[in-house]
Amino acid sequence: MEHEVLPGELDPGDVITLPDSREQLLVKQVRLGKGGFILTVSPAGRDAPGAERLITLAAATRLWKRA
Repeated sequence: MEHEVLPGELDPGDVITLPDSREQLLVKQVRLGKGGFILTVSPAGRDAPGAERLITLAAATRLWKRA
């Protein structure tokens, strides 16, 4: 089941989908940065070294969270 959330409602371990994307991402870390939230994510189910990336999202960006 998926539902819409804001970046500030995320916790490490959550699996999300970004707007206009079908890729599922595992949230590793959530930090507050200038202008929004900085998420450290990796592809869900593929926790390989070097697969992590940083994504900066505005506080109002709506995401899909898998429950």
